[in-house]
Amino acid sequence: MHTLARVCVQRPVFATVLSLALLVIGLAGRMQLGVDRLPNIDAPMIAVSTAYPGASPQEVETSITDRLERHVNTIAGIDELTSTSSDGLSLVSIQFDLNKNVDVAAEEVRAKVAAAQGELPPDARQPVVSKFDASSMAVVSYAIASPRPLRETYEYVDKKLRRALETVSGVGEVNIIGGRARQINVVFDPFRLRSYGLTPRDVSDALTQQNSETPGGLLEGGRTELTLRTQGRLTRVADFAQLVLRSDGTRPVVLGDVANIEDGDARTTSVASVNGHEAVVIEVIKQSGTNAVQVADQIKKRVAALRETMPAGYAVTLVSDQSLFVRASLNAVQEHLILGSLLAAIVVLVFLADLRSTIIASLAIPLSVIGTFAFMRVMGFTQNIITLLALTLSVGIVIDDAIVVLENIHRVLVEQRLTPVNAAIQATREIGLAVVAITLSLLAVFLPVAFMSGMMGRILNSFGLTMAAAIAMSMFVSLTLTPMLCSRWLQAAHPAAEGGHGAAAA
Repeated sequence: MHTLARVCVQRPVFATVLSLALLVIGLAGRMQLGVDRLPNIDAPMIAVSTAYPGASPQEVETSITDRLERHVNTIAGIDELTSTSSDGLSLVSIQFDLNKNVDVAAEEVRAKVAAAQGELPPDARQPVVSKFDASSMAVVSYAIASPRPLRETYEYVDKKLRRALETVSGVGEVNIIGGRARQINVVFDPFRLRSYGLTPRDVSDALTQQNSETPGGLLEGGRTELTLRTQGRLTRVADFAQLVLRSDGTRPVVLGDVANIEDGDARTTSVASVNGHEAVVIEVIKQSGTNAVQVADQIKKRVAALRETMPAGYAVTLVSDQSLFVRASLNAVQEHLILGSLLAAIVVLVFLADLRSTIIASLAIPLSVIGTFAFMRVMGFTQNIITLLALTLSVGIVIDDAIVVLENIHRVLVEQRLTPVNAAIQATREIGLAVVAITLSLLAVFLPVAFMSGMMGRILNSFGLTMAAAIAMSMFVSLTLTPMLCSRWLQAAHPAAEGGHGAAAA
């Protein structure tokens, strides 16, 4: 450390370049940092959901849930395994130890579920494996209302707005709440069905087989190759009534003979209203680790552009915007950070009673804080309440090393009557190990916070590491920039003024 300080004093350009490099790298990291309310916390929790339409809870339990549990239970690191079997749905929740990587856990669960699929009933849907991510939240919600039927509003939101918002960078998922999707309802008469000797299974098979598109292979002729496809998808509601259920050689039995076909709505699963009127609410969920404020701003710009192309009568209302709270919280913490830096500089000015000395010592605050942004970027942290709180609390600490170095240089300058350059080298040699010891003692206090166990350890991990990085940056600044500035800005003491800082400054 003494060698580095001596080189910086003797080579002021080198010290200046080091400080500017730290400043530029820190600002670059600051520009690339995400903005969020809280740190990214990936709780190691995985859910496996499997749909089994028409099955009772007992059948779901024995046919799906038990078999999935038997395979998943062999994964190492499981803390708790719970399951729920309901009508037509199996839900298996796996909670792992906090030390388990959530991505690794998800891959292991997917492998076990894939191995268990051969034992599941053929009518069961493919299991869906999803991981719990606390940082993926709905950043913006809009309510869309119109004088048109609710089903038509829902169709517009689903086909136009949702697809347009899904292409915004940083958007992970777009959910629609309220409204009713269009659905062709086939309501058959059981008495008429029985009179023709048919069953509901016959109706289901006819709908599946005669309302589908199947590939027809390739047709090659010379250099031409054509793809064939059987177009059997029904496009009109009236076409459903002509589906053939049975043909006995005389008159075929069609679906219209035994059922009524309705161009209706799907089953209502959610309801949304604005000012007492039914509406459709669209929620935009950001991707994990993305900048919540930036994603929200891009969504607002996209919605503003879509408003100009909407049909007449459509009204879009902003229901919730999480970025407003995030921005207000971070602005409050940043304000405290700036005020803390100014108050620390004022206190130093009061006690040192010298402007140059105050500037030299206070430069350690912005350089240490800005340099820490580069460390945060490397570690994948975001600007959130926890990391900015660590920077705010570090303001009063990062200036300590610079004050210790500055005070000792001034003492040597006055007592030993050395030139500023020699005084900076001599004083830094005397105090260098003490500065390192002070820094190490502070690191020993804050670093263990980053390695706490449990969920609080996950939250405070970024706090401890950010605090430790700021303290380490302050030591680097106090042993490079501080002695160099002292050797250039402080002047040798005069014989008549040995007692204060005022004699050391021009």
